[in-house]
Amino acid sequence: MITGCPAERTLHMMSGRWKIFIVNVLLGNTLRFSELQRQVNAMTMTTVTPKMLTQELRQMETDGLILRQVYAEVPPRVEYSLTPLGESLRPVVEAMIEWGLQHESEFNPPARPCKLKS
Repeated sequence: MITGCPAERTLHMMSGRWKIFIVNVLLGNTLRFSELQRQVNAMTMTTVTPKMLTQELRQMETDGLILRQVYAEVPPRVEYSLTPLGESLRPVVEAMIEWGLQHESEFNPPARPCKLKS
């Protein structure tokens, strides 16, 4: 159980190197694992390993942010999307992007480039 103030709870739900990018990619989208990984990698201009992406997705599913839909097909098909709780993070993600853009010149060292969609 998550305890603490609301800000602490929010930080717990979004803590993790890749979660903000996963949420950003999935806003309004349903994606298979490989496409999700490709888009996160393109957005961050670095590489999230399958192991790390799986760990983050499992935690986000446990926290109620992600829906993992498994289809009984051969080969199996799995798709990821945000739950309504996950979609409700849209203003949080947008505010973080906007704040980062407004203060980009103040970062020391400068922020590394990424391609967040706003």
